[in-house]
Amino acid sequence: MAKKKPAPAKKPAKKAAPSNKVAKKATAKPAAKAAKQPAKKSVEKKGAPAPKAEIKKAAPSRPKKPIKHIAIAGNIGAGKTTLTKILSKHFGWLPHFEDVENNPYLNDFYEDMPRWSFNLQVYFLNSRFRQIIEIQKGEEVVIQDRTIHEDAMIFAPNLHGRGLMSTRDFENYTKLFETISSLIRPPDLLIYLKASVPTLVNQIQKRGRDYEDNLRLDYIRRLNDFYEKWISTYKEGRILVIDVDDCNFAEEDEAKAAVINKVNAELFGLF
Repeated sequence: MAKKKPAPAKKPAKKAAPSNKVAKKATAKPAAKAAKQPAKKSVEKKGAPAPKAEIKKAAPSRPKKPIKHIAIAGNIGAGKTTLTKILSKHFGWLPHFEDVENNPYLNDFYEDMPRWSFNLQVYFLNSRFRQIIEIQKGEEVVIQDRTIHEDAMIFAPNLHGRGLMSTRDFENYTKLFETISSLIRPPDLLIYLKASVPTLVNQIQKRGRDYEDNLRLDYIRRLNDFYEKWISTYKEGRILVIDVDDCNFAEEDEAKAAVINKVNAELFGLF
């Protein structure tokens, strides 16, 4: 009976107590660390990861697709052809000009607008539609000295409103434009040349085109009204407005440089 000693069996039980103390200490340490974690998180928020997030947000500032099509809009005499030449030379873009010399309807139109208005507008619509298809298929950056939208939003409504195009022809033309516009994309940048009637008349007289001799002031004024209405509602893409009254880029080098800088900033410098 003396050989049976319970003491060795009780020793593991005594060791369990220290193990509990260790466990308590172990659990206490994580609790202490957990209490300190919020402070570390706040430090992490203020640290290096924040600038990385800002850089990621700034990355999409440049256009996702390459620039291929720049278009210039403006009333008769605003300087579209002149600016097209200036920008195409500076940026190395391919210019597409409005075909006025070989237009088979233009002279007849200025002589008898009601008779030739529909024919002229369809000719312009087809010509500019063909240009846009070539632009979209090609690889070069193209600058166009008038947009297809001006025909439908400015000239055709003006002719119809003045009784120079019949309602039948106008509705037919509008449906044709809607079909064509569903097949094309708007320009990457639209440059609108805003000008007052006196400025337009002065520049028309300077260039001295024979077929523009019979242009009436009320015709130019009505076109200007349509332009302002259209531009105020233009939402198809980016637009840059240049006030020709205060910016004579055709004759002043400083004004020319200012326009180039504005176009450059609009296309490549926005964030």
